[in-house]
Amino acid sequence: MSARAGFDFDWIVVGSGFGGSVSALRLAEKGYSVAVLECGKRFADKDFPDSTWNTRRYFWAPRIGMQGIFRLSTFKDIVVVSGSGVGGGSLGYANTLYVPPSQFFEDPQWADLEDWEQTLAPHYETAQRMLGVVVHENDDPADQLLRELGEELGVGDTYRKTPIGVYLDNPGKTVPDPFFEGAGPDRTGCMQCGRCMVGCPHGAKNTLVKNYLWLAEHSGVEVIAERTVTDIRPLEGGDGSNGYAVSSERSGILRGRGRRTMTARGVVVAAGPLGTNKLLQRCRLGGSLPGISARLGELVRTNSESILAVTVPEDYPEDLTKRVAITSSIYPDPHTHIETVTYGEAGDSMNTLYTLMVGDGTRATRPLKLLAQIVRHPVRFAKVMWPKGWSRRTIIVLVMQTLDNAIALRPKLKRSGDVRLQTEQDPERPNPTFIPVANEAADWLAKRTGGVAQSALTEAMMNIPTTAHILGGAVIGHGPEDGVVDANQRVFGYENLLVCDGAAVPANVGVNPSLTITALAEHAMSTVPPKEGAEPRDLPKAAQPAATV
Repeated sequence: MSARAGFDFDWIVVGSGFGGSVSALRLAEKGYSVAVLECGKRFADKDFPDSTWNTRRYFWAPRIGMQGIFRLSTFKDIVVVSGSGVGGGSLGYANTLYVPPSQFFEDPQWADLEDWEQTLAPHYETAQRMLGVVVHENDDPADQLLRELGEELGVGDTYRKTPIGVYLDNPGKTVPDPFFEGAGPDRTGCMQCGRCMVGCPHGAKNTLVKNYLWLAEHSGVEVIAERTVTDIRPLEGGDGSNGYAVSSERSGILRGRGRRTMTARGVVVAAGPLGTNKLLQRCRLGGSLPGISARLGELVRTNSESILAVTVPEDYPEDLTKRVAITSSIYPDPHTHIETVTYGEAGDSMNTLYTLMVGDGTRATRPLKLLAQIVRHPVRFAKVMWPKGWSRRTIIVLVMQTLDNAIALRPKLKRSGDVRLQTEQDPERPNPTFIPVANEAADWLAKRTGGVAQSALTEAMMNIPTTAHILGGAVIGHGPEDGVVDANQRVFGYENLLVCDGAAVPANVGVNPSLTITALAEHAMSTVPPKEGAEPRDLPKAAQPAATV
């Protein structure tokens, strides 16, 4: 793109999560002026809540005054956990940064567009370097239990230590930036408090504000927090060749406050899968972007997840929290991945999302099975309802699959012009509501520790599973007949309009997808040419993309 007068910025990036942060830095590096609009607040390390019971600072529900980092969205077919704030999901995710198995790259939705495993390999390497990936080598008591479970299931050889984005050196000691030749912020070594998902208060977690966003802001990117984007409209109509007007309002209790419109030559939509699908549907149905593919909202993936919990007795002799959130995993079969997770001692309110574990069933039978469990085990139920130190004593069991399951996000246009998303199961490949090996794992852990196994409340009561890794809806495809964006994540039918977040991911990753979202964004940005006539910005060698290292 050549320079053109009259725009507020060359590029506007909507969202500051993994895709948005990558886009902001790489566009700035190429000489462009960039603004990032983020609906959530900006958090310093000291701003994170001491406990999830501090609901106003932990949960995100701005209409009722909650402006934290944890967003919970409930639909007919799925409950979605996602992040909010400058840095997006990196503020509260579990630090895990896996390269996915080969099945992901071979999914027929996109396999013949590229040799994706080879094409993305250098971008995975860049993402790993930028996010400071290391392997947590030490086994803690929860790791040892998972290793035993793997052996019990006959898959002990699949036990692996987790690649994570955490500064593990110099525990408790603050040192000059160890990642980017001194160009990044000071860092403090991990103290193994286990509260990564509540927000790291020590500065050890490699959130995006400590790498991509830090370097982007020091390269001139303007990050504007607490702005909810409501519209993206091509200037002078057409396909966006003349630029875009991006409208936003202040996030908060009242709608429509502080409305503002900015213009840019190009737009990167990276508002997270739910945010991106909602915004693009609003623009499509409202007439701002009517040419977006009718496939928008299709092929929404949930990583086919099940999230359970096991709470050990109060006198359990081992400390389950002296770790980072996730440190190991096993594969009970080639398509299924199991991890153990902790909130440290700061996640007690999360026990309200769990109840006694129940087996498979329907929306009619699973509540009855729960009632039967309560009648048979009233003491056990009481321990779940009124636990003491639940977070300190609980192992979360996270199960993910690479199987080809999907749902759709259907838009409902309100009179106000806003859009409400509704889910619909794919009739040919529905998202699972029950994963047998997940219950088997939780049951084994409960028996091994003398603890109580728990299902997610919505799964037991309504047959609705939970996912922390919603993906898709604006997926990579061959054309508008089967996708929303091309192999370089450019929206079909529009110029200089990209989707660079989990919404573009076309298949179940089967592992935590943050590294994949980052690598895909690096790949997309590598196809954007430098700004004509502008001097590229110098970055430390450790922060340069793969092609220039």
